[in-house]
Amino acid sequence: MSRAYETVAERPTTSRAARWCRDLATLSKLRISLFVFLAAAASGYLAGGPEAGLGRILEAALWTALLAASASAFNQIIERTVDAKMDRTSDRPLPAGRVGVVEALAIASLWGLVGTVALALRFNPFAALLGLSTLVAYTLVYTPLKRLSSFNTLVGAIPGAAPPLVGYAAIAGDLGPWAWSLFGVIFAWQFPHFLAIAWLYREDYARAGMKMLPALEGCAGLAGRQGFLYSLLIIPVSLLPALRGDAGLFYVSVAILLGLFYVGSAAAFALRATQRRARSVLFTSLFYLPLLLIAAIADPVVRANVLS
Repeated sequence: MSRAYETVAERPTTSRAARWCRDLATLSKLRISLFVFLAAAASGYLAGGPEAGLGRILEAALWTALLAASASAFNQIIERTVDAKMDRTSDRPLPAGRVGVVEALAIASLWGLVGTVALALRFNPFAALLGLSTLVAYTLVYTPLKRLSSFNTLVGAIPGAAPPLVGYAAIAGDLGPWAWSLFGVIFAWQFPHFLAIAWLYREDYARAGMKMLPALEGCAGLAGRQGFLYSLLIIPVSLLPALRGDAGLFYVSVAILLGLFYVGSAAAFALRATQRRARSVLFTSLFYLPLLLIAAIADPVVRANVLS
């Protein structure tokens, strides 16, 4: 009898704990934070190779991802009233009332403080400054701009592409060619990706007063064309390491193949904007970045250069 009672009594607690974990994951925008972790880890490896220590590389990526989680939480605090007006975000912890503003501020501040201090003490102040600058730019520049101008996507792409800089700086103490190459790739990669999202949810954005390009009157068709133009940068930017002699045939082949898929999906969406084609751009983008980073790490010429 007592065991049965304990089981029933524990269910609400377990449910609350699970809900709290899901809300933390939402506040951190966990999928974005995982992409940040991957980009920072790959860049850290390219900065120091195996000699830097896998644990140390992953630690630097963890603190970088924690700063990204902090930026995402601050973003949701600022946009909580806007999120309440959109179907895709109305069930987030803040607009749904499951997490209070003060509580969210404490969480976001803690994540940002821990990430910055850890990078400064465990690695170097330069990496910490880069990470903190990214957090500030995303929170105080990009986030408010989303309600003011469609140029927010361009501005937001700068902090969005910064994780490789932070990961590289944490391991090397400075910024090398690979850091800037990956920054350029992710900068260009974001436009087809986020413009496709903005097109899919253009009615939501318009209802909330967000100045996303597809949500502006008469501009829905521009999203695909603008995304396609930026996608054309993907292949030449991704091949810069090979032009410097820092990457070999394996990386080049993968970069060109992935780039052609990405440009192709963006071109199809630009020619005729449909839900299916917008989702194709998203699907392609989600595979493009991890596979390109893996190719960079696996390329024999890259590995030889990193070890030399």
